[in-house]
Amino acid sequence: MELIQNTPDLSAYLVADEAIDHGHPVVLETAARLANAADDSYAYARLAFEFVRDTIVHSQDSGDMRVTWRASDVLEQGTGICYAKAHALAALLRAEDIPTALCYQRLAHDDGDGYAVHGMIAVRFNGAWHRQDPRGNKPGVDARFSLDGEQLAFVADAKSSELDYPVLYAEPHPAVLGVLKAAPDRPYLWKTLPTAL
Repeated sequence: MELIQNTPDLSAYLVADEAIDHGHPVVLETAARLANAADDSYAYARLAFEFVRDTIVHSQDSGDMRVTWRASDVLEQGTGICYAKAHALAALLRAEDIPTALCYQRLAHDDGDGYAVHGMIAVRFNGAWHRQDPRGNKPGVDARFSLDGEQLAFVADAKSSELDYPVLYAEPHPAVLGVLKAAPDRPYLWKTLPTAL
């Protein structure tokens, strides 16, 4: 699948916004700590991915009722759904001048009843975009950082009308950001997740 930037300007994928607030002290402190343990930008990107995947708990997996969406809040509270974790990882990567996009899939619900949009990121290295999914591993999910073939949490099954959206967004999709901001808690959010973009 060819990934398509929603803006041709690569610098747009380094910008801070209300969700990807990489100028916030919590983001900067986390980025600096990770950068100290990395030899180069590739190693940093892998460490940042693993940090978000493994230490920021997916709130559906843990039963956490809180809804986070701003990167600094996700890092501070240590919880969030896929979109929130993608915002946190994008902020950590952009804080170290690594172009990072938000991207999405349309996946069937676990119970087979309807669809939901799933969020992840794409990182730019060596002149190409590489999708990464920091949602957090669990039985049946083994996502890994890779620039050599995707190791995503989920593979979209075209036979069941699942799909990978090819667009790489410089900012969170409005449908995603809208439901996150409107949700008083995760159960409410779960009922209002976008089913398509």
